[in-house]
Order: sequence, then structure tokens, then C-alpha cells
Amino acid sequence: MLGIDPGTAVTGYGVVSRTSAGAVSLRECGVIRTSPELPLLERIRDIYDATVGLLERHRPLAVSVEDVFQGKNAQSALKLGHARGAILLAVAHAGVELAEYAPREIKKAVVGNGNATKDQVGYMVQQQLRLKTPPTPADAADGVAAALCHCMVGAFPRVSGR
Repeated sequence: MLGIDPGTAVTGYGVVSRTSAGAVSLRECGVIRTSPELPLLERIRDIYDATVGLLERHRPLAVSVEDVFQGKNAQSALKLGHARGAILLAVAHAGVELAEYAPREIKKAVVGNGNATKDQVGYMVQQQLRLKTPPTPADAADGVAAALCHCMVGAFPRVSGR
């Protein structure tokens, strides 16, 4: 399972696997960084290329991507949408199953609180995967949390409006 927390400057990702006994373990996590000096077009290309590389390297059965959060700044949401578009295109070209979760859904599944802080998400990722420290930076922990969310709730039917 590959989880991705999109962003135009920093995109977090995490790859987890499940054993036959049902235990989940971390295979890799990190971030895709793009240069703020580059035009948006080139940053989006870099996100796409890096996502393709992750898909080729890990060959996940599914990809869990955090959905756009519409905050106070519409411009930020639009730029985030561009990053998500690059990621979704890479997933579509790979023919991999896609799951999308709102940020609150991911936090609720991993922490038990849809309003959890980044520190709380990192701590619970650390606890659930029995890691010595939380994944860093926080964007990487968010990518792992997206993967864990799908592992926890992805097998159940999703009810619209929840």
C-alpha cells in the first residue's frame, strides 16, 4: 500500500505492507520536494515523475491519496489540486486501485480524532508500526497515515456523507 499526502512544495509518501498474519510494517517513507524557484509546470512534472518511480519500485496493490482540503485560501487548494492531478495521472497510468480520503478521515482512522495535530499523527504512526521514532518530516508521517487509513478502513464499504 502506498499512501500519499500531496503538496506542490513537499509531497509526503509512505509504503506499508501487511503480512499473512495481518501485521502492518513500514517499507519506506519520505518526501518528494520541488524547488519553489521552478515554474509550477516543472514542479508538477517532478511530482508525477517521482510518483511513477515509487509505483515502479514498490508495485503497490493500491494507492491511498489525501483529498484536497478547502481552507481559507482558494489559491492553495488550487495548487494542491494540481499536485493531486499529477499523482492521480501516475496512478491511472500504472493501473493501480485508487482510494481517496479526506484529511479528517485519515486522522480519525489513525489517531481516533479527526482534528488531530501533525504531532499526534506522527506519534500514532510510530505506535501502530512499532517504530523507534515518528517518521520525519511530518509530511512523510502523513503519507504513512494515508496508507494506514486504507489498511484500516479500505476493505469496508464507504458510506457517502461520513
